[in-house]
Amino acid sequence: MSSGFLSGSPGYVDPLSVGQESPKPIVARNVLNVVLGDLLFQTWYHSFYPEEIVGRETEKLFRLCSAQGQDPSGRLIYSKEPYSIYEVDGEKHKLFAQNLSLFAKLFLDNKSVFFDVASFNYYLLVHNLPNSPDSHRQHYRIIGFFSKEKMSWDNNNLACILIFPPWQRQGLGKILMGVSYELSKREGRLGGPEKPLSELGRKGYLSFWEARVARTILNMRNKTTASLEEVADACWMLPDDVAVALKGTGALTSKKKPDGRILISKNRIREWVNRHAVDLTAPIDEDWFLNESEPERNGEQSP
Repeated sequence: MSSGFLSGSPGYVDPLSVGQESPKPIVARNVLNVVLGDLLFQTWYHSFYPEEIVGRETEKLFRLCSAQGQDPSGRLIYSKEPYSIYEVDGEKHKLFAQNLSLFAKLFLDNKSVFFDVASFNYYLLVHNLPNSPDSHRQHYRIIGFFSKEKMSWDNNNLACILIFPPWQRQGLGKILMGVSYELSKREGRLGGPEKPLSELGRKGYLSFWEARVARTILNMRNKTTASLEEVADACWMLPDDVAVALKGTGALTSKKKPDGRILISKNRIREWVNRHAVDLTAPIDEDWFLNESEPERNGEQSP
C-alpha cells in the first residue's frame, strides 16, 4: 500500500510535519476546501473523486463523516477522555473506508489504495466533544486515522497515517502510533510501520521510538544492562527499529553477552533522557483498551 510515509508528504501527522507549511500541489487540486463540522480548511493535494461528484473543480467539499451527533462506525477498542479509537473493518464498511481514503488523499501525496479496502482495518481517532446544553447525547468528531493490513508478511502494524490539518502539531499522531504497537502486542508479534519511511516519517518515528525504548529500559527492574533483543521483545518493536532508536543515545556499549548480543547501558539512557529533557509519558494507557466482546456499530457514514 502506498502511504504518506512512503511519499515524503508532510501531510500525515503532527510529529512528522512539525514546522511544515501546507505543500504546493504538483497536480491541480480538484477540491480547494473542505468543511468538517464547523471548520473550513484548505486541501493540499488532488484526490480521485469522480468528476460527476465534484466536477473539474469545486470550491468546497462538505465531509459528512464528522460524526457529530452520531456514533462512529466500527468497534470501540480504546477510550480515554477526551479521545477514543474505533476499529473499522474495510470489508464490512467498504463505502466508509473508500470515502475515508478519498478524503485522506486530499492531504497525502501518493496514497493509492482507494477501492481495494477489504484487506485493511482502519483505526479512527475520535474526539469526544462535550454535550451541548440542549442535548443529552454525546457528540463525536473523527480527527485522524491509520490503516493496517489484516495480513502483513512483514509484520507491518501501520500502513498509512493521517491527523487532519486542524488537529496537527498536538501530539495526537503518537496516540495512533501507540495504538499500532499495542495491536502488535495483542497479536503476539513484533511490528513496525511499513517501510521505507520518508525523511519526515523517519524523524517522527525516531522521536516516538526513542521515548518508547528509553521508557522501557528505565522500567526494567534489577537490571543495569539489557540486550537489544530483550528491549525489542519488551517494546514489541523490531530489533532494527530499536537499534535505530538507540543510535543517538550513546547507550550501546562495547560489552557483549556470551552469545554475542550487544548490551545497552541503563545509566547512559538515564543520562540521555535528562540531558535532552525527553518526555517519557506514554501516549496511551493500555488499561483503557476494551475487551474483544465490545459490540460493533453498524452505522455507515460517508466522508
